[in-house]
Amino acid sequence: MQAGNVRYRTLDDIPESVPIFPLSGALLLPGGQLPLNIFELRYLAMVDAALAGKRIIGMIQPRFDPENEADADLCEVGCLGRITSFAETGDGRVLITLQGICRFRVIKELSTRAPFRQCKIAPLRADLDEADDSDVDRLALLRVFRAYLDANNLEADWDSISRAGNETLVNALAMMSPFGAAEKQALLEAADLKTRAETLIAITEIALAKDQDDFEGSLQ
Repeated sequence: MQAGNVRYRTLDDIPESVPIFPLSGALLLPGGQLPLNIFELRYLAMVDAALAGKRIIGMIQPRFDPENEADADLCEVGCLGRITSFAETGDGRVLITLQGICRFRVIKELSTRAPFRQCKIAPLRADLDEADDSDVDRLALLRVFRAYLDANNLEADWDSISRAGNETLVNALAMMSPFGAAEKQALLEAADLKTRAETLIAITEIALAKDQDDFEGSLQ
C-alpha cells in the first residue's frame, strides 16, 4: 500500500502503537484520502506527535456515543492514515489530509501522559496488498448510486467515475456516503472489496426505500 511517499509492504512497516483520533461518522479506507480540520488542543498535540514520528494516526469511531466521542469506548476496528499534507491556518487550526494505509483492530488502550488517546493495535495484513476488485458488481453499484443522486437532486462527475477503477470507486463512494455511524462502521469492517460494494448497495437501497416511504406518507 502506497501512502504519500511511503510504501507499506509488511507488518514491520506499521508501528505497534499509534495515536487515536475518535470521530463519529468519519470513514477512512485504505487508499482513500480524508481531509481534517484540527482545532482542539489535544488533537493539535496529536498531530504534532505524529509529525515528529511516523506521521501515522489511527482514525476510529467511538461506540456510537456522539455526545462524548472524545472519551467514549472505541469501536474494535479503525483505519490507519498517514499525514500526506499539512497546513497552518494562522488562527490556531491545522488542516491535514490522511491517506489510508490499512485497517486495524484495537488490542488495548494505553495509559500515557499525552493529552490524546493511544492504542496498541493489530494491523490487517491483507490491506497492504493490492485488492482483488474483479468480483465487484460495478453496474449494480453505479445503478443504485445514480438512483440515489436522482432521488436527492444531486449531480456527479460521471467522466471521473467512469475512469475510476473498482477499488477507487467503491472506497470513494463509501467514504463520501451520507450515512450514519453504524453504516459507516459496517462499510469499514466489510471483509473484502466485493463485500463492501454489496454492503454499500444494500445500505443505499434501504435509504432509497425509506425516502420513498416518507414521500408516500407525506401525500396521505
